[in-house]
This record gives sequence, C-alpha cells and structure tokens, in this order.
Amino acid sequence: MGKGQRQNRGQRQSSGSGWLTWVIVAAVVGAAGYGISQMSNVAFDEDDIKVVNFQGLAAGQKQTALEEANAARCSCGCGLGLAQCVSTDPSCPIREPNIERIKGMVRSAMSPSD
Repeated sequence: MGKGQRQNRGQRQSSGSGWLTWVIVAAVVGAAGYGISQMSNVAFDEDDIKVVNFQGLAAGQKQTALEEANAARCSCGCGLGLAQCVSTDPSCPIREPNIERIKGMVRSAMSPSD
C-alpha cells in the first residue's frame, strides 16, 4: 500500500510539471511574438495618428515618417513620444505644434533624398 501511494504521487508530480512546461512554452512563444511585433520601431502608426494625412507616401516613405515620429519626444515635459502624445493626449498644451512637427516629417519623407 505504501509503495503504490508513492507511485501515484510521482505521477501527479510529473503531470504537474507537464502543465508547467506548457505554461513556459506559451510564455516564450508570446514573448517572441511580442518581440517581433516591436521590431518595426512603430508603436503608433497612421491609424493611431489620425490627425495627420499619410496618403501619397510610398510604403518606405511612410515607414520613415512613422519611425521618426515614434522616435521623437514631445517637448512639453510629459515624457511621451511625439506620436504617442499626438495619438493619446488631446489635452497636451503643445498638441497643435506636435501635429505640425509630424506633418513636417511627412513632407520631409516625401522629398527626394539628395
């Protein structure tokens, strides 16, 4: 009786570790997917920055403008990125100048490089 009970306990422990393995695998796959999604350097895209017209830009030009807008910082002291601020903070005291900055990035992306 004692020996059979020990075997059952061992089986329960191994099935518990199987569950833990699946949780770890799911976490790793999720982290990899998140990492891949962040590789574009564009957390806020044209759908988020609706107040700026990105039409007329080729895909590469649009990517350049979006990367620049996401990399720039809002200068009001909020600590947000420029694209994030324009997308999420309608009460920013320099919202209109920030929108104009992004529009300038779009115009710059449209200009041919020398």
